[in-house]
Amino acid sequence: MRLAVFEGGTPLTTREVAEAVNVPYAHMAKVITRLQHLGVVEARRGRGGGLELTGLGRTASVGWLVRELEGEDEVVTCEGDTPCPLRGACRLRGALREAQEAFHRALDPLTVADLVTAPTGPVLVGLTGRRPD
Repeated sequence: MRLAVFEGGTPLTTREVAEAVNVPYAHMAKVITRLQHLGVVEARRGRGGGLELTGLGRTASVGWLVRELEGEDEVVTCEGDTPCPLRGACRLRGALREAQEAFHRALDPLTVADLVTAPTGPVLVGLTGRRPD
């Protein structure tokens, strides 16, 4: 979302975005790498480099992004070394799956561009990870 409101100048770095949104750099670097692989962020190294949100990054469904980043695994795991004894008759597993699907459906119509309209956008613009000169 921070990249969606970037207003020209020298592109933001991963470190600057991490500092602006108060996220550990190592975590942000992993997220940026995943977003690059999805084609929603472009990262350039070196002088004049930095991060840029792509056209897909602005228009992609938030539901799609969440599915890609978080996966669609079930909320609970009923199998494994010691499978749950209720797995054949449990109603919770199905209810949680339906809730997860409803969660994704609610996010499907939203895009990153939608998320950065007022009042969020102006707040994001004010966030800076840049150190004063």
